[in-house]
Amino acid sequence: MSTPADGAAYWLRWQVFVCGALIALPTVAAAALLPRLRRSAAPLRATDLWVPCWSRLHPGWLLGYRAFALAAAAALLLRDVLAHGHGLFVFYFYTQWTFLLVTIYFAFATAISAHGCWAYSKKNLRKADESHGFLNGDVENRDLSSSISGERKKDEIDKMTSYYEQIANEKRAGFWGRCMQIIYQASAGATMLTDVTFWGLLVPFFYRDKFGLAMVTDGMHSLNAIFLLIDTILNNMPFPWYRMAFFVFWSCAYVTFQWVLHACGGLSWWPYPFLDLSSSGAPLWYLAMAIAHVPCFSLYWFIVKGKHTYFPRLFPHSYVRTS
Repeated sequence: MSTPADGAAYWLRWQVFVCGALIALPTVAAAALLPRLRRSAAPLRATDLWVPCWSRLHPGWLLGYRAFALAAAAALLLRDVLAHGHGLFVFYFYTQWTFLLVTIYFAFATAISAHGCWAYSKKNLRKADESHGFLNGDVENRDLSSSISGERKKDEIDKMTSYYEQIANEKRAGFWGRCMQIIYQASAGATMLTDVTFWGLLVPFFYRDKFGLAMVTDGMHSLNAIFLLIDTILNNMPFPWYRMAFFVFWSCAYVTFQWVLHACGGLSWWPYPFLDLSSSGAPLWYLAMAIAHVPCFSLYWFIVKGKHTYFPRLFPHSYVRTS
């Protein structure tokens, strides 16, 4: 089998041009369609980034989880880097690219949640005090007539309704908020692609003889999805399907990085066997991986869709969707 180190002959074979087209065409199509599709989407509100979708869950709990996930992901990534003698060698793999992206997402999410909680606590301190006073008064006056109690309950419901209406009318998210949502959705698609490829393709067919307990306990091919799924259960962020374009950009950037690295002689082997361009079946592998982006992103989209569809039915008094 020839390698990129064999020289120009490797890069002049027909498979390279076909595979190059399979990389370029999705990228161009995503870049062309993205502005048109974005105009038809609902705007992202600032509160969507840090207010949970559970009415009785204080935003501080979401902040705490995101801070924990950030610390755990960063520690695991640092451990993986330090465990290899060459350090940054681990970033030859798409897995580490994806895990780094997940870590960056939680860094954004933690910072924006912290800012949101701080701003909300200062802006609504007086309203919160009034609400607490109202609830305390309700407890202290249990001996009131049933009609007055009913009115108080109605007023309490009106206060909650007003609260969520206020959230719904909040200003749109800024630049960093939109970046956070983009990274969130790109991470979701990349995580699904990473885990499905690893557990469904690499382990059974390519790494069967090399697979051992260390690869299981390492956890990168499971924790990335677990971290994001828990955040998805808690957060209230929309998941517009057109942002799949950024997932495509991310994967194409990784493949382009590999091609440039090999063309410059920085690497003589392929981290993933199906990226090798010397085989006559390489275009089929590249086509299969390009097509795999659609079901992988759709899988996470359906998870979010299912959450918004079934959680209001299962938890009608706790789950509140404001988006």
